[in-house]
Amino acid sequence: MGPHHGHRQPGALLFDRFWRKLTAKVPAAQRWKVPFSPADPVRTPNTLNTGAPGFATALADAVAEMRAAGIALDSRLGEHQFVVRNGQRIPVPGGTEGLGVWNKIEPVWNAAQGGYTEVTTGSSHIQAVGWDSSRCPVARTLLTYAQSSNPNSAHFRDQTRLFSGERWVTARFCEKDILSSPVLKVVRARER
Repeated sequence: MGPHHGHRQPGALLFDRFWRKLTAKVPAAQRWKVPFSPADPVRTPNTLNTGAPGFATALADAVAEMRAAGIALDSRLGEHQFVVRNGQRIPVPGGTEGLGVWNKIEPVWNAAQGGYTEVTTGSSHIQAVGWDSSRCPVARTLLTYAQSSNPNSAHFRDQTRLFSGERWVTARFCEKDILSSPVLKVVRARER
């Protein structure tokens, strides 16, 4: 998750299917004209080796696969990578680690059913923690499958919808953060 909204980009599903086929057909050492270098880990590897044996076949196979499933080549990944909550399809961001995606989601491709089936495997709890100039950690968390498995609960799809929108829940650790929560409810108990 984060600033890149890959599941919303046109053609993201085609890229997903192509890359899976490419990594299965073309060895890692042949995929890039400029291979990975520990001396320049941010800018390498780069420049896809489109002439590698298997490259064109991987792309042609991905196109054929999508056409056979009746899916437009410019489809967004989120149109096909989803979960269902109370009868509503909620797009799910993420992908397989083979795509270099931090947010692990592993859907199942079923061309007979029109592409990916509902996501059942992947991230469940995501947490990012950092520090700013204060003494308290800055933490964001998310339960991707929501807080409740009860379809009648208000929390059945709450965080799943946040996950779909690439939004977070603010975790509150320090007293000042807890007291500033807009949903804070203080109950005072006293002995009689």
